[in-house]
Amino acid sequence: MPASLSSLQQTLQSFGDISRFLREGVADEDSRQLRDSLVALSMHIEEATRLRRSGADAGAITRRVVELAQCAREHQLFLTGLGSAWHALYEFGAYQRALRELRDAVAAWQQALERHSARESACFRQFELLAWRTLGEALLLIDMYEHDSGPQSDLPDALPQRLSGWQRVRAWFGRLRR
Repeated sequence: MPASLSSLQQTLQSFGDISRFLREGVADEDSRQLRDSLVALSMHIEEATRLRRSGADAGAITRRVVELAQCAREHQLFLTGLGSAWHALYEFGAYQRALRELRDAVAAWQQALERHSARESACFRQFELLAWRTLGEALLLIDMYEHDSGPQSDLPDALPQRLSGWQRVRAWFGRLRR
């Protein structure tokens, strides 16, 4: 049984911890593939961050950041191929936005490194902040997908049915007219 996100959120203190958590979960094939792709992204983030914090030369850091940018691009392409059950989740759109912002931050950091800019430190801090946010969004997405695709309750009428986005909009407009 996959480890619960809520039980592990207290222990996820590094990008490597996130990678280990993602490898532990076992679910359907789409979920497993997304987890694998996220492990690769998390490991690239961890390595680039570790190099930057260890004071490695700018060339080595830049090479890692270029690899990270490529990994993030591949991950984003992977997302487009996921099934409609993923795309239907609100969290999927939020994750895609977070990933785009992370990719922009990686590009800014890479450019600052290549130009030996004084803004490199600020770019790194922004990247690191967005990396945590993006991976957090990814964990939420996986949790919601696996929760929604899990076993259904024996009491289907006990909880109200989840309305589609269109039904929620219609209900909202209905309340406005009253």
